[in-house]
Amino acid sequence: MSRPEAPINISVTFRHTESTDALKNYADEKLTSCLKKYIGHPADVHVVLLVEKRDHIAEVRVHSKGHDAQAKAVNVDLYAAIDKVSDMIDSQLRKQKERTIKSKHQG
Repeated sequence: MSRPEAPINISVTFRHTESTDALKNYADEKLTSCLKKYIGHPADVHVVLLVEKRDHIAEVRVHSKGHDAQAKAVNVDLYAAIDKVSDMIDSQLRKQKERTIKSKHQG
């Protein structure tokens, strides 16, 4: 029997660039697959995609019960910035989960 999936609320904000469904869907898919591995509670995720001169920046903030993470990635392409920031969030959440498991086993 599998546990029910917790809702993940992802909001995407665009600054200094046009909002596209392709970018929204890409960010949603990347972050949802990343977060499902580590978060079993409802989560709020805020993604900011912005362009400043030649830099394409992706910022992500994750807030959930027992899990908080934020990351910022700069690249020449928004898709690559989303990939990079999702890897950073994945790494942070993995470390938090490992610390939690380790502290439970030591007690």
